[in-house]
Amino acid sequence: MALPINIEDLLSKRKVESNRIEFKEGWNPDAIYRSICAFANDFDNAGGGYILIGVEEKDGIAVRPLKGVAVEQLDKIQRDIIGYNNLINPVYFPRISIEEIDNTHIVVIWIPSGLNRPYEVPERITSKNNKVYKHYIRYGTSSIEVPNEFRDELFGLASQVPFDDRISQKATISDISTALVRDYLVTVKSELTKTVEKQPLEQTLRQMGLIEGPPENWYIKNVALMMFCEYPERFFPYTQVDIVTFPKGKLKDPNTFIEKEPIKGPVHHIIKETMSYLRTHVIRRKITKLPNQPEAPRIYNYPYQALEEAVANALYHRDYLQREPIEIVIEPDRISILNYGGADRSIRMSEIKEGKNFFSRRYRNRRLGDFLKELELTEGRGTGIPTIQLELRNNGSAPAQFETDDERTFFMVSIPCHKEMVETINETINETINETIKLTKRQQELLHFIKKQGNATSDFLIKRFEISRTTLWRDLNILRELQLIKYTGSRKLGYWE
Repeated sequence: MALPINIEDLLSKRKVESNRIEFKEGWNPDAIYRSICAFANDFDNAGGGYILIGVEEKDGIAVRPLKGVAVEQLDKIQRDIIGYNNLINPVYFPRISIEEIDNTHIVVIWIPSGLNRPYEVPERITSKNNKVYKHYIRYGTSSIEVPNEFRDELFGLASQVPFDDRISQKATISDISTALVRDYLVTVKSELTKTVEKQPLEQTLRQMGLIEGPPENWYIKNVALMMFCEYPERFFPYTQVDIVTFPKGKLKDPNTFIEKEPIKGPVHHIIKETMSYLRTHVIRRKITKLPNQPEAPRIYNYPYQALEEAVANALYHRDYLQREPIEIVIEPDRISILNYGGADRSIRMSEIKEGKNFFSRRYRNRRLGDFLKELELTEGRGTGIPTIQLELRNNGSAPAQFETDDERTFFMVSIPCHKEMVETINETINETINETIKLTKRQQELLHFIKKQGNATSDFLIKRFEISRTTLWRDLNILRELQLIKYTGSRKLGYWE
């Protein structure tokens, strides 16, 4: 079975944390199955892990070329795995892939977090009798027997499946776009790309660990809908980003603002489109040429990487049961990104206020994070906040500020504009406002009327203003291009709002 991840990324530990990857020089079932059990228990909700057999390591780094596994051993290892899986309690089946690389073969065992945890395995799975069952968890890069102080917490995980790993009772295979799945696999350079067009979509989704159940009644996991459904808002209302610009500041002049049409779609598309808008309309660069210095210093009002990490984190950690969008507010001196579904309670309030490194033991959407990391849209777990602060520091900007409430219902990050660029961004915003203000008297009257009414049909506006349909559409299209109004509904029965 091909993997939905690039094998080179696993070997280099580039997109998956090192504590989720184990290199094994040879086939050692006792040690390997203790690790399989630990990864399946996923005590830290990290998303399981990978074991690569036939890979020698030195100081945690794979030795290249790979040692590999002899061809005559491959069938035996696969038969052994099938038999040993039945000794896991409850039964658990990791996914196996034979990969050819460096002119040899290695066995990759992918162990997603189990839905029926906690799991236990014999301490020595190869023992013929007197098998002693134990529970194992990951501790750093090692698999250990669960300590007594963690035993109750491990058993409590039985009822705690992260939201994105749960199944949807409403979705069907037809809600998943084959094109989106293929584009993702091509982007991450997965071997599944070779088969995605040659086999049923459900087979590819099963190989990616995105569906559960029997073939006659597949259940789609929420993360599949977040990533590979063209309209995920049908299942998770208000999965969108709202962007509002207050040119004079939200408090100083709350009635003057520019509101962009909501950005919707698959999560990774929302992130990319949001960043495209911010790059085009918000991010500015200042170059200062100094005498006798060949390289001119450059500063940005907002470093791109800091904004991207904040936006990606907001979509990653969003509570998809909340009917609230991600809100981005742009003011002269800052950008605030508000996400409903606050930081996990395992993160202390003091850590949030300090704005340093947040370490969470529980992730609301762990699989979604894996997909975003594969697409290089976010950093590894626990590194998002340090990345934001580092990028701001390197740019000479003040640090970001973080805010939540005691109930953890929301999480907001405020990214300050570089102090030397506040005036520049004000000029840019004012140019946009001036363009908006340059409306004819009739266009202003149309805008005021639609705002007062709440909405209005084209036929009603034609009668109200006694103008032709051609004239009306010309004026309305100008207002629409300035994102002051939008058209909702069908061509015949729709209305302007």
